[in-house]
Amino acid sequence: MDRRDGYIMNEIMLRAENIERTYHAGSVDVPALKNCTLEFEQGEFTAIIGKSGSGKSTLLRILGSVDEPDTGSVIIAGKKITGMKDKELSEFRRRNIGYIYQDYSLFPEFTAYENVVMPILIDGKKPDENEVDDLLEELGISHCKNKFPSQMSGGEQQRVAIARALITHPAVILADEPTGNLDAGSAGTVAQMLSKASQKHNQTIIMVTHDRQMADYADKIITIVDGVCQ
Repeated sequence: MDRRDGYIMNEIMLRAENIERTYHAGSVDVPALKNCTLEFEQGEFTAIIGKSGSGKSTLLRILGSVDEPDTGSVIIAGKKITGMKDKELSEFRRRNIGYIYQDYSLFPEFTAYENVVMPILIDGKKPDENEVDDLLEELGISHCKNKFPSQMSGGEQQRVAIARALITHPAVILADEPTGNLDAGSAGTVAQMLSKASQKHNQTIIMVTHDRQMADYADKIITIVDGVCQ
């Protein structure tokens, strides 16, 4: 279901084709995803909703190449990543996919600034100080630049995690329950920031959430019921 007015067709940035995934628990097979085919456009903010155990987190992990599907394939920016060799996949993921986690996943021994620029340093590059400062200001966390995670609120930590995902300009950003640990006010602010980021930076953002109110900030909503994408 599309949430945008005056919708204009953009380039398909990510496509999942006939994705299936089954988990094996002893002698019992548990289907997590069933023949799931989806397309995500450049600059589009999509929310994936569903009950616990519906398969939404499994789908996100497959889209981000963290897990492999049993069958089917994932194509990002015209490049098939399913079955890609480990070294090539690691480099592609680092340069094209950003992640935002529910638990923020910040390094406690590093400041907000150091956490944000970490992906740039790992890629062997030098951060653009002005760009980092502009991004921190855009997300309203300039005052946190030299603070450690323990000195920040949950909402501030999540915005640092968003900055870290945005700073390398990845084509796709995957957010796994990014508002799950936040109060309603902070959650709404984070969802609004993701929506604005997709528009301003023309990035494809895919958010998994169980919260329908958060999903309403997205351009498009996909529902998963018992492993079936709707």
